[in-house]
Amino acid sequence: MQRLYISLCLMVSILVFIGCDPKGKPPDASVGGKLRVVTTIGMITDIVKNVGAERVEVTGLMGPGVDPHLYKASAGDVQRLTSAQLIFYNGLHLESKMGDILAKMSGNTKTIAVTDTVDRNLLLTPPEFEGQYDPHLWFDVTLWMKAVGKVRDTLSEYDSDNTLMYWTNAERYLAKLSELHEYVKVQAERVPSEQRILVTAHDAFNYFGKAYGFEVRGLQGISTATEAGIADVQELATFIAEKRIPAIFLESSVSSRSLTAVQAAVNSKGFDVKIGGELFSDAMGNKGTPEGTYIGMVRYNIDTIVKALIGGTSASSMVED
Repeated sequence: MQRLYISLCLMVSILVFIGCDPKGKPPDASVGGKLRVVTTIGMITDIVKNVGAERVEVTGLMGPGVDPHLYKASAGDVQRLTSAQLIFYNGLHLESKMGDILAKMSGNTKTIAVTDTVDRNLLLTPPEFEGQYDPHLWFDVTLWMKAVGKVRDTLSEYDSDNTLMYWTNAERYLAKLSELHEYVKVQAERVPSEQRILVTAHDAFNYFGKAYGFEVRGLQGISTATEAGIADVQELATFIAEKRIPAIFLESSVSSRSLTAVQAAVNSKGFDVKIGGELFSDAMGNKGTPEGTYIGMVRYNIDTIVKALIGGTSASSMVED
């Protein structure tokens, strides 16, 4: 009986040891192990997939149409977060509803804000955002390239045996992003400077405007947690009518109601403003589509903006909730 008890204890000890994942120790690739990575927004998921490639198993929490400003982690998300070895998030209060959870991650889980190493002098500080930085860096492709560097460096530090692979993948991806930046610049220049006014549902495109020469107006503030009132709608409608802006744009992760109210208010002032299309702002498109990647999303956005502002016609039908 005593021998059986000892044998059972030994078996339990072995099983516990096998199941352990020592802190800071990456999985053994020789037995098919992968780094367990969790990301918040899709744009970060795309970076990790490109840099980590076959060495990572990445789970993105926020899919198409999800607003990160309002997103709250579910019980399943918490389980995914606690079982991850690395968590990459944007930071700068983008995932504000998840702040406490991310801050409490410990043990085997390392949390990394991809914006941490970006020079704060390059960040925008809108006065209406209570002294905080604008978190929507991905709309300036050159700034988002710095996020790629942060992911590359973190993976290389955590899994140093595969540093060369991470750097090679990152350089390949960065080269594509450099081409993307030039593409956006060329397309933006097709719009006469006086017509480069981008009106959207919320202030997500300020980095885009600064980088590519657009004046940007959003109905809501930097965070969609701030509701737009009747006065905001009327003020924006007056601006659009006076400037004779041909098109305004919905966003895939923000309700269309408020912006369609703006359209109605502009039309009541005797000017016909069109819905120029639906842009991807805080979330990418569906998986398997070009817009389901960061590069495809950015290309789609600039193409949609240019087409609507030059032609003054709707690039897509009205989107209703």
